[in-house]
Amino acid sequence: MKRLLLAVAVATLTAVGVSAQQDNEFTVDAELRTRGEHNNGAIVPRIDQEQAANFINERARLSVSYKRSNLQLKASVQHTGVWGQDAMNQDNGRATMNEAWARMNFGDHFFAQLGRMALDYDDGRLLGSQDWSVSGSWHDALRLGYEDQHNRLHGIVAMNQTAENNRGDYYAGPMPYKSMQVLWYQYQSLLLPLRLSAIGINVGRELGTQGHGMTWYQQTVGANVSFQPMKWGLNLTGYYQMGTNSDGRDVQAWMASARLLFDLSQSVALYAGYDYLSGNKDIQKVNAFNGLYGSYHDFYGAMDYFPGYVYCGLNDIHGGLDVTLGSKVRLKADYHYFMAAEDVRGNDRPLGHEIDVQFAARLMKDVTLRGGYSVMFAKPAINYVKGAGSSDEWQDWAWLQLSISPRIFSTKW
Repeated sequence: MKRLLLAVAVATLTAVGVSAQQDNEFTVDAELRTRGEHNNGAIVPRIDQEQAANFINERARLSVSYKRSNLQLKASVQHTGVWGQDAMNQDNGRATMNEAWARMNFGDHFFAQLGRMALDYDDGRLLGSQDWSVSGSWHDALRLGYEDQHNRLHGIVAMNQTAENNRGDYYAGPMPYKSMQVLWYQYQSLLLPLRLSAIGINVGRELGTQGHGMTWYQQTVGANVSFQPMKWGLNLTGYYQMGTNSDGRDVQAWMASARLLFDLSQSVALYAGYDYLSGNKDIQKVNAFNGLYGSYHDFYGAMDYFPGYVYCGLNDIHGGLDVTLGSKVRLKADYHYFMAAEDVRGNDRPLGHEIDVQFAARLMKDVTLRGGYSVMFAKPAINYVKGAGSSDEWQDWAWLQLSISPRIFSTKW
């Protein structure tokens, strides 16, 4: 009898342990990303006889997360900077908490997430993680949501302040907005390779001084459509902006994008697309589209001449080739023809041609080597758009990046 009771007890404890293994998970992830750059005309065209810039930036990130069926927490600390930026015995580093959030699930479909988090929606054009930058991008926010097989509905509220003020509600940074509200809906068809989404973003920015500030609100609304059958795909995006700029001027701006993809084979793909961003016509209104907090590096050329906002607007005719070699190497080549949407101080509207070539190679598990080379054949109008530089000079940029991202610990109980 004693042996039987002991056997039953052991079996019960084993069953409880196996069941519990599915309920709790704790992980530790690390990332070390080092990138060297040779900047001979990226971001802003260089002038005659100006020397190139060479530097190495680095991101060191450590993340811990806990998850069970109805609760998830994540905290991530990172240190970013340029080699040589600190003294050999520097005691003031640039470590920061880039993620610190908790997510609570209520039933099978509803959730609430609170804290510091990345916001990345649709193609990342308005809200993106900006992972290309060494620091990335995050927001302090509350996110409420509903999700099932077909539908995803998220509502986001963010409100920023510089300190626990005794009085006065003025805010002028370091975040680019005082308050933000987002409503996003996505429908995923299970019968067709079709995904539809719509978004509305209200951003409040403040102008004035402490105790005498005024908040101006600007709204962005639009939709994103993705249709991707077996051999080809079509992505359409359109957004309209209205409201009031932070200087009190009325906003009427818009953008549209179309991209067609075609798979020649399992390893070769082609794409062609066109983007339009409206530009300013006069000083009375703001007609230049603002890309808000998106990952513009992914869209308007790797040399980053055109961030999410260009005062004269932008036409971007682009195309490219994507080749996969085996399971470890990927090659990409992209071409952009840029032209202003509005006149540029009496100059012709063409801004230049950009060619970007990139590669990614998996060296071993958790280790990837990436690199690229870009060149811009600039036109005279670019000097006025960027406010500096010379279109007559050779403009190019090269980079090489090593990423090491292992999961160093994982356990379930």
